[in-house]
Amino acid sequence: MNKRPYTVVLIVPTGVGAAIGGYAGDAMPVARAIAQICDRLITHPNVLNGAQLYWNLLNAFYVEGYGLDKFAAGCYGLRPVHQNRVGLILDRGIEPELRQRHLQAADATRATLGLSLTDYVVTDAPLQVELRRSATGASWGTIANPDSLLRAAEALISQAQAEAITVVARFPDDSDSDALQNYRHGQGVDPIAGAEAVISHLVVRKFQIPCAHAPALLPLPLDPQLSPRCAAEELGYTFLPCVLVGLSRAPQFVVKGADSQPGDIWVDGVDAVVVPATACGGSGLLSLSQSRAKIIAVADNVTRMNVPPEALGIKALRVKSYLEALGVLVADRAGISVDALTPSISSLNCLSTISDKSPADN
Repeated sequence: MNKRPYTVVLIVPTGVGAAIGGYAGDAMPVARAIAQICDRLITHPNVLNGAQLYWNLLNAFYVEGYGLDKFAAGCYGLRPVHQNRVGLILDRGIEPELRQRHLQAADATRATLGLSLTDYVVTDAPLQVELRRSATGASWGTIANPDSLLRAAEALISQAQAEAITVVARFPDDSDSDALQNYRHGQGVDPIAGAEAVISHLVVRKFQIPCAHAPALLPLPLDPQLSPRCAAEELGYTFLPCVLVGLSRAPQFVVKGADSQPGDIWVDGVDAVVVPATACGGSGLLSLSQSRAKIIAVADNVTRMNVPPEALGIKALRVKSYLEALGVLVADRAGISVDALTPSISSLNCLSTISDKSPADN
């Protein structure tokens, strides 16, 4: 008998200091493990991006955060692809030598990995990224010239037939800040992650096309105390390779109401969602909590947020670690109640019906 594909959504919110997934692709081992026990894994760039490191998971769907929120809300479907033509946008604010480093990285993915890239576009004005930090310590940011970004994306789509967009924006160098030093030592919040999300959100919202961002930064001074969780970002001049690899197979968005195809994935096909237990307030998770999907909240993956599922009335199964979450997913896929795997199991209770009540009970 054919069963429908078992589908898991893995969420680690960006820029909230997650203990796992708050650094340079350090949630990738979690994604790799979950991908082994499900048919389809839907996750986002923050989980799969590791700067110059990446892992090609054939059953994983690389979905930008805004697009993932719209998928969770039932507004977008996901259409699998064999390969996308990826367009590259370079911020006019990037210095000539640093720009050339990124172009060489893009050419390397064509020659070494066989990716399909279009010609690139340089924005008609510097994007001027500014970094911000919220009262909770989460990172976010703004860009001064969003219209320039959107004009560049439109040119790639209309003139080069790009099917996905990579943006490389010049980010402020802040090598002496305490926030960056804490992050490099595995104790802080990624100072640029929130601003990166803003950039990709703009493109996806406007064009309904896969998009992800790679920051342009000058190499940092050598730090012997560097945390292994941050080390992937210190290997060279660019974070571009993982983004191009991810976008090369990112699913296309299907807007609700458009002609659907048999292979399209919609939110009602999601079986389970795995999320940090203190970061349950995001739009995507709130939407998924209204679906039939099982919500699995991981306590060990602490964040700077303080939004547990219980505070929002979300029914979730709390587990201590991702190792325990993997066990829950295996049982769920097999159709086995988690209660049956514990030493004791309670007896069934009898529900009353209206006919059971005597007139005196009314």
